[in-house]
Amino acid sequence: MNIEEITTVGVCGAGSMGVGIAQVAAQAGFQVKMVDVSEAAWPRAEKTIATSLQRMVKKEIFTEAEMKEIQGRISFSTDVATLADAPLIIEAVFEDLAVKKELFTKLDAVCGDTTVYATNTSSIAITEMAALVKNPANFVGMHFFNPVPMMKLVEIIPALQTVPATTALALAFAQKIGKTTITCKDTPGFVVNRLFVPYILDAVRLLEEGVASAEDIDTAMKLGCGMPMGPLEFQDFAGADIGYHVGNIFYEYMKEARFAPPGLLRKMIKAGYLGRKTGKGFYDYTDK
Repeated sequence: MNIEEITTVGVCGAGSMGVGIAQVAAQAGFQVKMVDVSEAAWPRAEKTIATSLQRMVKKEIFTEAEMKEIQGRISFSTDVATLADAPLIIEAVFEDLAVKKELFTKLDAVCGDTTVYATNTSSIAITEMAALVKNPANFVGMHFFNPVPMMKLVEIIPALQTVPATTALALAFAQKIGKTTITCKDTPGFVVNRLFVPYILDAVRLLEEGVASAEDIDTAMKLGCGMPMGPLEFQDFAGADIGYHVGNIFYEYMKEARFAPPGLLRKMIKAGYLGRKTGKGFYDYTDK
């Protein structure tokens, strides 16, 4: 399958990653069919995309008319059967193998033998997921970064079963939507998260040990290393529950202590201090 033959892509999951992927695909001219289990996901997705595109209009990247065209290319459904004719489907649902398995079972029931599945997982083995579908040769990892419209990188990860044509299609699609790609082996965390997750967890450990305050740890990394966001600020942005969940997945695969989530992170989750989404994490957001 050639990228020039593809006019429609499917996106499963209308969370922040799925919405971002849908937006950049629509910006590149693709018709995008989104699917989520919840009807309530669509109004949130529409609002998020509109807000993102409005910023681009203000920066004169798009005109108002072009913004409307982009929005018009995105449709939504709760029925996976609407993706039956999509030659490329990108999965961006919750980072849980059982949830993904249920989705791929439904997709396999309605999609053809040539459909390519790409998963946006950040931590689950691509080879393990490829084994869940009827045509594992057509399965590949495409790891986007949040927020998708702004972040330039996509990691392309072939499974053990992936054929070169599938990898080539994923690379071509990512490049067509304006992303820079790297290709890496199917290993826990791939390249970015293999380095980044221990960095975040070590920052939590520094705080837990009383080495420095959250503000000073973040200031050190922003001003000393040029990071755009401090590690604890980032964990609040992503969610303590996500950091804990991903750390545990890595630890199960690697059995290395550096991937084990610190006790402080577990306690914060039990207290409901998940970060920005709950109003409190390493910082207090209740007045913001």
